[in-house]
Amino acid sequence: MLQDKDRIFTNLYGLQDPFLDGAKKRGAWNATKDMLDMGPEWIIQQVKDSGLRGRGGAGFSTGMKWSFMPKEVKDRPHYLVVNADESEPGTCKDREIMRHDPHLLIEGCLIASYAMRAHTCYIYIRGEYIFEREQLQKAIDEAYAKKLIGPGNIHGWDFDLYLAHGAGAYICGEETALLESLEGKKGQPRLKPPFPAGAGLYGCPTTVNNVESIAVVGTILRRGAGWFKSFGRENNFGTKLFCVSGHVNRPCNVEEAMSIPLKTLIDTHCGGVRGGWENLKAVIPGGSSVRCIPKSVCDDVLMDFDALREHLSGLGTAAVIVMDQSTDMVKAIARIAYFYKHESCGQCTPCREGTGWMWRVLTRMADGNAEMSEIDKLLDVAGQIEGHTICALGDAAAWPVQGLIAHFRHEIEEKIENYRTGPAVHAVPHMAAE
Repeated sequence: MLQDKDRIFTNLYGLQDPFLDGAKKRGAWNATKDMLDMGPEWIIQQVKDSGLRGRGGAGFSTGMKWSFMPKEVKDRPHYLVVNADESEPGTCKDREIMRHDPHLLIEGCLIASYAMRAHTCYIYIRGEYIFEREQLQKAIDEAYAKKLIGPGNIHGWDFDLYLAHGAGAYICGEETALLESLEGKKGQPRLKPPFPAGAGLYGCPTTVNNVESIAVVGTILRRGAGWFKSFGRENNFGTKLFCVSGHVNRPCNVEEAMSIPLKTLIDTHCGGVRGGWENLKAVIPGGSSVRCIPKSVCDDVLMDFDALREHLSGLGTAAVIVMDQSTDMVKAIARIAYFYKHESCGQCTPCREGTGWMWRVLTRMADGNAEMSEIDKLLDVAGQIEGHTICALGDAAAWPVQGLIAHFRHEIEEKIENYRTGPAVHAVPHMAAE
């Protein structure tokens, strides 16, 4: 269990002043210049040593990602882009940072940009986040007014920070689609290579990081890499924001230590599963794009990247969606399949055609109006989509379907059987004589 003194986001629930005076009382902007004076290499090494892995879903080493940027600025400027396009269903952590602790993010942007020798940073915010944008813009204006950022600021590193508001497309959460949108083009993923560190925004060296990944940097440097590394298991260090929703007594956002048992997380912070732990059916542990896990796995699983990967799922954004015994799993996954069909950019054939096909088949299966042979056909098509698209949206659409068939195949079979043997209510109704 994480103690209050070890929490990074101490105003997660907005009970204190979110702006500059409150942020300084909570420790933001403290010794920032001293950190910058240590030099870019020191900052990157500290972030590497802390074991921080990206909090946007992929879990790649943040310090390693920063080190891919060129060491010298030549004819092309460097950019930092912060991905605030929090569109993954079930995920609602970054919005609380932007609402209630925006200065942690702004300070993190300055530190990260300096480490990567960037004088300009863009925060790309989700189209539906109106209040969050207003809060963040007010905090940015404060930072400019107090010379914390901007040209000739007190930290000695000229730095401009811009807020760009998206139009509400899920695909723009993919880093290269985000860059395309930021450049004013249609938000479609780019082929890689080249990777953004070589040719990103406007063809210049760019790093794209998640809001939470950037917002924790200032606190890590203040308290030391060893402090951050003291939480969690090997290769899964630090604290993490978890968003727990669904069939729990108290849905919540909470900061906890990595590798906390899922049962402890739900029982301690959410008042347990609705109807008791034995009423649990399944959990989607990392946002809608990862495979669900059944109760038998939930009993003992730890909430970190490696433990969930062992069960063929993932931590993702740590958006925990809890489903009790009342859940119709086939309908639930069909609804998720519709989301990915709707949000596909249409660039890759497997995703453009496959997501719609899977949704249509799942919709029939939810009624039982399918053949037994179609279950394996659905699994086969999901496998043909997975890994065959430019970005990970194809994988995100395939994994929930694979999880459904792996753990709840019997539910699909029962629906089909009941449809076959049930009363003849599916015949065309008799038309009354005129």
